[in-house]
Amino acid sequence: MRKNDNITNEYQETVDQMIRTERIDKSNAKFEKTEGGFLKLSFKGKEYPRVKVVRLFPFTEPDRYLSVRDPGNKDREIGLIENLHDLDAATEEEIKKQLNLYYFTPVITKVINIKSEYGYAYFHVMTDCGECRFTINMGSNAVVRLSDTRLLITDLDDNRFEIRDVLALTQKEQRKLDLFL
Repeated sequence: MRKNDNITNEYQETVDQMIRTERIDKSNAKFEKTEGGFLKLSFKGKEYPRVKVVRLFPFTEPDRYLSVRDPGNKDREIGLIENLHDLDAATEEEIKKQLNLYYFTPVITKVINIKSEYGYAYFHVMTDCGECRFTINMGSNAVVRLSDTRLLITDLDDNRFEIRDVLALTQKEQRKLDLFL
């Protein structure tokens, strides 16, 4: 065997490992909360002192297809939880807490004012978490249509806000949003 053949075989093994999806479930993994409030994972004989859980389909399948990643290794995927409800109740609850923090998205219930100036839009809104002011860049994809009536708005600091049903807002509020619809 030549030296180049060894390099090719090692490269192929690395690629195979990277594209292989490992299934994580209650039979092969144990999640625990750390003292700092994060999650750690024991999986297939390896310890991960901190993991991050990411929804692959956050709007259509929030409790299915969750990617478990290693933030200490460039967010490399460790494995996939196919269904959160297949885990034990305590683990499901801890993962949901982490997901709720990561995907914190206040729902806009009232548009008080939107002012457009110099390529930015300044929002003053009421959310399910209280009154809020934030700014978006008008030249970016800050406002995304999730459906005919549902909007996701991302501000300059990457905070997310949701309008679940534009039609539930008053006509006056809808007119303020016309620029984004």
